Amino acid sequence: MKSKLLLLPMLVLLLIVASACGSNNGNKGASSPSPSAESAPSPSASASGSAETSSVTFTYASEKGNVEVPANPQRIVALTNAPNVLSLNGTLVGVDQWTAMNPLFTEKLKGVQQVSEDDLEKIIELKPDLIIGGAEMKNYDKLSQIAPTVVYTWGKLDYLAQQTEIGKLLNKEKEAQAWVDGFKQRAETTGKEIKAKLGEHVTVSVFETDAKSFYVLGNNWARGTEILYQAMGLDMPEKVKKDALGPGYYTLSLEVLKDYAGDYIVLSRSAAADNAFMKTETWNNIPAVKNKHVIEIDTEASSYSDPTTLDYLLNIFREGFLGEA
Repeated sequence: MKSKLLLLPMLVLLLIVASACGSNNGNKGASSPSPSAESAPSPSASASGSAETSSVTFTYASEKGNVEVPANPQRIVALTNAPNVLSLNGTLVGVDQWTAMNPLFTEKLKGVQQVSEDDLEKIIELKPDLIIGGAEMKNYDKLSQIAPTVVYTWGKLDYLAQQTEIGKLLNKEKEAQAWVDGFKQRAETTGKEIKAKLGEHVTVSVFETDAKSFYVLGNNWARGTEILYQAMGLDMPEKVKKDALGPGYYTLSLEVLKDYAGDYIVLSRSAAADNAFMKTETWNNIPAVKNKHVIEIDTEASSYSDPTTLDYLLNIFREGFLGEA
């Protein structure tokens, strides 16, 4: 994912491209609902620098060891964490499929290419000076030959620590921390207001449907779960705690949704998905549905836990629980 085979023989470039042709392009779809030490910049010449990128680098302590990265990257390919990069005004030239499809980022991603880790030739053409990806990527070594590559293990850091870590990587840790501090305060205040209005022990369940299955989500599976349960401190029904809290989500049938429904339901579904279930007697007999305590969110716009998504969902929850944005 990183760009720059400058100074390397053309033969090496052709070998990498040939290797890429044997791989299947595209990101993996999900059948279920989808989810370091301080480093200081120091002036040094980047071994793979070009006129398009900063020649000032610093050593970033990544999961795979120290990586020399640009202090001011200008061409970032983000196969993961692209929304976190966007929130810090990072300059992207390539992003993963799921970020590209997210309606919250459409305007900011105009002209940005959609790529996967298998698109080695395409990534080379983008001339990245920094690549960000997942620790599970099988093409890490090849991507590292293109540009400095930093990877993260999903879930190793919580959603707020992940933002500050991206801040460190982009040399924008202060900006990242300022957002984290402000968000925590806003979310905590909203949680207190919700409890004051609806009761200290009001419960909420987060359901998702893809027209084939239903899922109830735990406290760290995006779709606002981190906001509701961690930042706001709202409670979930006991059956949700028992079945979904550990694994992150639990698959349900329509018939048993009522057993997992809290006083309020946050319903994550695609705007294009079949909503016939919402007309059934089973759905409409759930107490939260009867009481009009259902807050709908768009799955495509809610599948990350970055600042843009979290602030977007926090406003939805303020309106849904308190009647104000």
